[in-house]
Amino acid sequence: MKIGVSAFAWTSNFGLQHLRLLPLMRDQGFDGFEIPMFDPAQIACSEIRRAFEASGLECTVCAILPEGINPISADAAVRRKSVEHLRRCIEVSAELGAHLLGGPLFAPIGYFIERRRSDEEWKWAVEVFQNLGDLLDAHDLILSIEPVNRSETFFLRTASEAKTLCEQIGHLRIGLTIDTFHANIEEKSIPRAVQEAGNHLKHVHASENDRGLLGTGHVDFPSIISILQQLDYKGYLTIEGFGCSPNEPQSLGNLWGDPNVTPEDIAVRGLRYLRQLL
Repeated sequence: MKIGVSAFAWTSNFGLQHLRLLPLMRDQGFDGFEIPMFDPAQIACSEIRRAFEASGLECTVCAILPEGINPISADAAVRRKSVEHLRRCIEVSAELGAHLLGGPLFAPIGYFIERRRSDEEWKWAVEVFQNLGDLLDAHDLILSIEPVNRSETFFLRTASEAKTLCEQIGHLRIGLTIDTFHANIEEKSIPRAVQEAGNHLKHVHASENDRGLLGTGHVDFPSIISILQQLDYKGYLTIEGFGCSPNEPQSLGNLWGDPNVTPEDIAVRGLRYLRQLL
């Protein structure tokens, strides 16, 4: 498996000023770097792609759906708009040279309607994602759907639910992400969740239970990595921490980190920890 790091450790507003991070992270020994995508129209594709190619790092993308984009909306017009938005995210990811687009792509973070999900919402999600397969094939891209915890969604919270969704979508390029921060809240056993995801597992976010330094909390990374090795997992183990930069005015999801821990600590010390487990 390969190891990457998410830009979220530094910023949720990745721009050209952050491209300096790419050669630095490559020199530390990372294989890839993950950038956030909120609005695909705001991504400077050609400049970012050139920087990735110069650094030798691979690019992965984590998309967060903006307000007004919602694959499980009861409004058919919103669902059609959501298909268009996701297709544009795929196109921009391909323009960046990325091989994987992930994230909680089923609804905006924090979208709640004070009840359990309905069968109709599930059907709508399946239909939206089924409209993406042809474009994924055309661009040789993987789409990885990330379940998140109960404070962020009512729709998709566990790897088992995400696997069922992927099975019903029925496209080989559409799989799931396990984020160990969310899984620590929602799974009874993260290693078992990883094992049961099987070949539907396309991406892993390595995140401590407090989004801090890997190996300093209670997420059982040795067991998780052992299962990944048993599965012969070839994808990315991407370190994801949030809000550690002193210059970052806000943190996605109010996840400000320890002020004594720098983004470089999250990345470099996390990489060192994971390498000793591999």
